Amino acid sequence: MPRTIDLIRASKLPSNMMQFAARGALQVPPDENIEILVYLAKHNKIFADTARITLAGWDEKASLACAADPKTSAEVLDYLIAPENLRPKLLPALLENPSVSDGELAKFAISASRESIEAMLQSPRVRAAAGILNVLRSNPYLKSEQASAVASLLNANQPTPPAQAGSEPQVDEAATVKQAALAGAGAASGEAVEADETDEAGDVPEEAISTYLAEHATEIAAEQDKPFQPVGGVVDLLGADYFPVLEVKEIAEPAAGEKKVVAPAGVAATAAARPRPAVVKPEAARRDNTLQKINRLDVKGRIQLAMKGNKEERSILIRDGTKVVALAVLDAPKLSDGEVEKFALQKNVLEAVLRQIPLKRRFMKNYIVVRNLVSNPRTPLDLGLSLVKHLQIQDLKNLSGNKEVSETVRKLALKMFKQKMESDKKQK
Repeated sequence: MPRTIDLIRASKLPSNMMQFAARGALQVPPDENIEILVYLAKHNKIFADTARITLAGWDEKASLACAADPKTSAEVLDYLIAPENLRPKLLPALLENPSVSDGELAKFAISASRESIEAMLQSPRVRAAAGILNVLRSNPYLKSEQASAVASLLNANQPTPPAQAGSEPQVDEAATVKQAALAGAGAASGEAVEADETDEAGDVPEEAISTYLAEHATEIAAEQDKPFQPVGGVVDLLGADYFPVLEVKEIAEPAAGEKKVVAPAGVAATAAARPRPAVVKPEAARRDNTLQKINRLDVKGRIQLAMKGNKEERSILIRDGTKVVALAVLDAPKLSDGEVEKFALQKNVLEAVLRQIPLKRRFMKNYIVVRNLVSNPRTPLDLGLSLVKHLQIQDLKNLSGNKEVSETVRKLALKMFKQKMESDKKQK
């Protein structure tokens, strides 16, 4: 006899029974009940919301047993470890469950909250996994003492190669040459980056910053201790391709019983001198450093950075969930039209940012900014409708077929497109 979950997957369960399933009211074993709820939450458009609510309040003891059981399905474990679904009390069990892959834990580590980081550092599995620790050290919410703990664990986990007579001087020398070359390249690159950022940021009058701080003193006081929380979350900020799972597996520790092969001195020296491909792109590493820098700042500090910082810092701070910080980016003296064009099209910014852009005459003189605002599905309806009249005929046609924006905006765009077409015909 097929299990209930199999009937649900095959869409063979009646509608009234599906409602019971979404509420967790079916007479099935607890583990199957959770599997049903996760399936509905991920794959069923009608009952997904009900299933998510049911899972969020599911019996803690049963949830803990499911999280700790290696036989639990991968789909359920992936759902439970996802940051948006995680129940903090389940995390220790999930961290030690061998059926939760290192890749999933590494994905979780990149955007884990401060409380989750603390739990991870208490986990024997995480403490012994160099791959997960390497990703965890890039987490922007990592405190200085936690960063020190991660560094100590990585050093402790570093394998020590067996000593071989006559080979150490050559290997050490090659490593020293390699490090010196990398250091030189890094210094040159750093100087170039620093020079570029200094030129790009330029000197910002202190009066401009003081004026902004004075105008928003009440909001700043109310939000002073609010940490940096990007709209859409850190993973969305970094990008879906930020962390490649396969590369983490490559840097993981060798399997038990696997011996490390030591090359002869001459070969080792040649290999050491040969540059290796980096696991993480330099741009991503630099972005991590910027995130960590921003995360250490309070609201007032982030406002000053928004107005004095460089393009990369502005691109991150525009997504700050604290309104007074995100709006400060739009007052930055060095803000370019190209940046505003991108901001106008972004879906992961506060509504207040999209409302503020049209209030600045300089931005409204840029047609691309206007077009992007109207095309952005996150733009408030009243604002979108008021801007449609500024669009050119071809953009009105494109907008009328854009399924992402509101139907009301599409209908108005179609109406205005027809009106302009008729007007053009009369003029001809």
